[in-house]
Amino acid sequence: MDSRQKLVISGGRRIEGELAVQGAKNSVLVLLSAAVLAHGESILHNCPQLTDVDAACRILSCLGCRCVRSGGTICVDASTAAGFEIPESLMREMRSSIMFLGSVLGRTGRCRLSFPGGCELGARPIDLHLAALRQMGAEITEQHGYIECTAASGLHGARITLSFPSVGATENILLAAVTADGTTEIHNAAREPEICDLAAFLVKCGARISGAGGSVITIEGVERLYPAEHSVMPDRIVAGTYLCCAAATGGELILSRCKSEDMTAFLAVLESMGCRAYSYGDGKLYFDAQRRLTAPPTIRTMPYPGFPTDIQAPIMAVTTLARGTSVFVETIFDNRYRHVPELVRLGASIKAEGRVAVVEGVRSLSGAKVHAAELRGGAALVTAALAAEGTSEISGVCYIDRGYDSIENVLRSVGADIKRVTEK
Repeated sequence: MDSRQKLVISGGRRIEGELAVQGAKNSVLVLLSAAVLAHGESILHNCPQLTDVDAACRILSCLGCRCVRSGGTICVDASTAAGFEIPESLMREMRSSIMFLGSVLGRTGRCRLSFPGGCELGARPIDLHLAALRQMGAEITEQHGYIECTAASGLHGARITLSFPSVGATENILLAAVTADGTTEIHNAAREPEICDLAAFLVKCGARISGAGGSVITIEGVERLYPAEHSVMPDRIVAGTYLCCAAATGGELILSRCKSEDMTAFLAVLESMGCRAYSYGDGKLYFDAQRRLTAPPTIRTMPYPGFPTDIQAPIMAVTTLARGTSVFVETIFDNRYRHVPELVRLGASIKAEGRVAVVEGVRSLSGAKVHAAELRGGAALVTAALAAEGTSEISGVCYIDRGYDSIENVLRSVGADIKRVTEK
């Protein structure tokens, strides 16, 4: 990652045209982890070019897999995967690195890793992950910042009830359970579409899974998984971000390679603000935001199928220009308003305290120099800068690159005046 890079945006241009939605970051990362369990070469299509994906591939190589990318396709040959330790330097690169715990433990019976890094959004406890794996027979010790897991006699099925429908915990249990001895039930499981994508890939590999997408998932352990070919689902958060860019600029957009049924919660918010959206054809969504927006009802982030925390920041950027007052309640993370001071630099009127933020819509924003402190907050700054009068400079682009594949090229293709520059 090059910390000297920044995005320079001349605002005031409508976002209009058609673009294809990239593969889902939150899906491809766990699919790459799942490939460790397959004895042979798995092929994943529609993989976005992201720094987090690069980091996951480096972890796979460290574990003894052969990982090769060609365009949007990544081939993972786990025939000789025998490694069980992930270096701290790789763990610190992304928050999602903990998802390798279940797959490595399932493959080798042992796993040693440090606590994960990535965007600093506040506490992301992994207690649920560890408690579940202990129920499945893993012995776990934590010391000096490292987690050591062993299952000398192998893992066994268990009835696991999550106190919160954690996506990461659900994924780790799935990964550990598919080759465990016996049947595992996950109660209060996460219901996100990415869970369904992971389950679909694992079933292709020979796993026996039922109930993915619901609150109870049942996994019957099998002795061995085999390689499979799979296409990563579209990224609903990226799709939502580009809709926010269109909404903030009074634009009109067609998204292709899109699953609107995964985006009902935030599409409903945008429609309540005065936008129009409808699906047609094979995976296409038409979106129109050519009239001034009004403030939506209170937005409260919730686990799927509720309003996703990952789209809170981009939609907040849109509400800065909406007529009226918007209220946000962030229930998932306790440090997810780091974009607020930067939006205020652009002229927004926002007051945030604790988990609540109140946005008073203004007539216009003005270009400024701002800094992205995390991934989705960076997307919010891009959204606001596109609508602002004058020129904005956004530093901290390395965070945006964690989740958006060439964001400047995509936005330029639909009318934005945006470029990436490297400071000397």
